[in-house]
Amino acid sequence: MPIVRAKAPLRISFAGGGTDVSPYPEERGGAVLNCTISRYAYATLEAGPQDDGAVSVKSLDYNLSVNYAKPEDLVYNGELDLVKAAVNVLRPKGSDRRESLRLSLHSDAPVGTGLGSSSTMAVALVGVFQRYLRESWTSYEVAELAYRIERGELRLKGGRQDMYAAAFGGFNFMEFDSTRTIVTPLKISAEVTNELAYRLLLAYTGTSHYSDDIIQRQQASYAHKEGSTARALDATKALAIDMKNELLRGNIDAMGRLLDEGWQLKKQFTEGISNPQIDQFYARARAAGALGGKLVGSGGGGYILLFCDFARRAEVAKAVQASGGTVTDFSLESAGLQTWELR
Repeated sequence: MPIVRAKAPLRISFAGGGTDVSPYPEERGGAVLNCTISRYAYATLEAGPQDDGAVSVKSLDYNLSVNYAKPEDLVYNGELDLVKAAVNVLRPKGSDRRESLRLSLHSDAPVGTGLGSSSTMAVALVGVFQRYLRESWTSYEVAELAYRIERGELRLKGGRQDMYAAAFGGFNFMEFDSTRTIVTPLKISAEVTNELAYRLLLAYTGTSHYSDDIIQRQQASYAHKEGSTARALDATKALAIDMKNELLRGNIDAMGRLLDEGWQLKKQFTEGISNPQIDQFYARARAAGALGGKLVGSGGGGYILLFCDFARRAEVAKAVQASGGTVTDFSLESAGLQTWELR
């Protein structure tokens, strides 16, 4: 049997994050602008000769190996639940596909950093099963299967943009409503891409976040008809559309201003999205020459994306490091999910 591998890219979200989280998109329609980067989640699958349905999982990030002797052992207990859910959802039921499975995982970013690592790993897992089962799923179907694994099977809080970004790759404008998701790949010129890649600075703030808690509070605030949350989400959606248009026009400097506007709106979604440490971190970066920025996930910590004045990018990097942050090198990635085989 061949060894199947997959890699899916992590993403940075420019605008609209939060409007893809239910029930907002079903009721008012959501819109998100994002782009994938050269940081990935990897999955490997190898089928064994045994027909007992056993599953072994190795997490290279946590140096953890676990064996499950039979399918009934794949219960959700907080240990490698994402892999268990992927196997439970994707492995065909019945006695005709009972090969033992060996899965290995690795991610370039740990969970809780805001780069969509959990959902990206879900997409990578869908990818290895797609190759293993010889399925011809579209990028839309891959993203929806990953969504089903995380949001349906595991009931983890969150939206749809991370799965779609990892499946499609590149710059995308995404629209969400009650019946469908529409992904519009954006054709950005090389000149704009190169300029944007230089002026963006990605930094780890030194603290992780727990997106479930923040998203649950956001959902509760919106469900309770708190006007400030709904207005902030509406304005964020409009801003995503504005930023997409400015990007297509090649108006690079507008990105900094709109990122800052988006960050100020995001902090109105619910409490806990920012804190004094993050506010100080952002203020120091702005003083050093960042024109705007935002936390790239649901909030509370993780990675912050900063848009810099061309001549002051190095000064912003120094300010970030002086604040306890770590600058992460990256490039913009145009490809989405990729799979291959080793024989």
